[in-house]
Amino acid sequence: MESLRPDSKPTGDKVLPHTKVLKKETVSHPSRRDGLRFAAGLGLSFALPGLDLFAANKRGNERPKSLITLWMQGGSSQLETWDPHPGTKVGGPTQAIATKQKGLEIAATYPQLAEQIHHLSVIRSLISKEGDHERGARYVKTGYRPDTTLEYPALGAILAHEMPDEDLEIPAHVALGGGPFPPRGGFLGAELDAFKIFNPGQNIRNMRSRVPDKRQDRRLKNLEVISRTMKPGRRIPTNRTLHQQVVEKALLMMRSEQLKAFDIEVEPEELKARYGDTRFGRGCLVARRLVEEGVRAVEVMLDGWDTHAENFSGHTEQAGILDPAFATLIDDLRSRDLLDSTIVLCIGEFGRTPRINPLEGRDHWPTGFSCVVGGGGLNSGVLLGETDPTGDKKAPARPVKVNDLIATILTACSLNPANETYTRIGRPIALSDGEIIPQLLPTS
Repeated sequence: MESLRPDSKPTGDKVLPHTKVLKKETVSHPSRRDGLRFAAGLGLSFALPGLDLFAANKRGNERPKSLITLWMQGGSSQLETWDPHPGTKVGGPTQAIATKQKGLEIAATYPQLAEQIHHLSVIRSLISKEGDHERGARYVKTGYRPDTTLEYPALGAILAHEMPDEDLEIPAHVALGGGPFPPRGGFLGAELDAFKIFNPGQNIRNMRSRVPDKRQDRRLKNLEVISRTMKPGRRIPTNRTLHQQVVEKALLMMRSEQLKAFDIEVEPEELKARYGDTRFGRGCLVARRLVEEGVRAVEVMLDGWDTHAENFSGHTEQAGILDPAFATLIDDLRSRDLLDSTIVLCIGEFGRTPRINPLEGRDHWPTGFSCVVGGGGLNSGVLLGETDPTGDKKAPARPVKVNDLIATILTACSLNPANETYTRIGRPIALSDGEIIPQLLPTS
């Protein structure tokens, strides 16, 4: 895929040229990969030792940026998470708790995160025009409203595309925990779709051969014969399905020591307990291991936020999963000097209505919802926007568009949001049409 990139890479600490700014008042040697591919062709197999010192040798700002997205599937309520209004008609029974960030209170069901959130920033005034789950998810994940004529790539796919790593032998874009709307490569290509793992921390299916090495080698040689025979008369469908690339990448991954990044059995029991023995908690631990290995973008999904009924008990249950995992992830990244090179974003497709419905639930609300974002060189301790505690005003104060958040994250990754990639028919599309949020970026 042809891509336009600047001649020199700017740093994420400065406003990039040709980038729109949101006003403050509105807020060629053979690589290791080549060697493994050649060896795979010879039918050699490799043991899978533990992780090497790659991650330990490159820390903080010396590492290329990675992104961990904690995806709140269904749309978490801002009023039961990062923007509580206790004692008001819209607040319900939710209480607030003080945090280490001066002036910031969050829902009282997040005591562990209250001790870590000052390392991040909170936006309380995100706005979107998409109140449907699928359309809202696609908009938040890509920064572009859904278009029936074009599928836009998710932010993680953009990062994997624009910041490739030739030494990475496992997928650069990963989704953990399932979900109905996984991040896609869009017009950048299906090869940038997130590699999906439904139950993170468990054995990855089909990553070990079920037959002895000699038999496996014979199977691969027979497959090669069949592939060569079929390709001449079926070149177009063969290329479209990426058959050969999929086979090569699968074999490379099966034999790579980097595959160990998906395995949490080597982690201390105490640390695993801190994350929580849940699919989401294990996913957050795997996400840390993946970015430590050099994976560019990881999404960890937590389902269950679509609380049209029993919103308050539902969010209390969800907080019991999210609070320990999120807080431990931040602390773990910091202790390993990885937070400066890892952007963490906790967000869903929209928020929930200030109005409480007759079922003690809250409905879809794409206007004035919240997210937590930080790390990766972004400013910490920032609180942006505010919502009306009376629930009478629909628009929040100092609204922030979703595409502005995407543009800011790209800028923090030293990418110019205005840079363009081309669709399959040659249409130029900017990485983002948003404006950067200056409060989140260092000024010098």
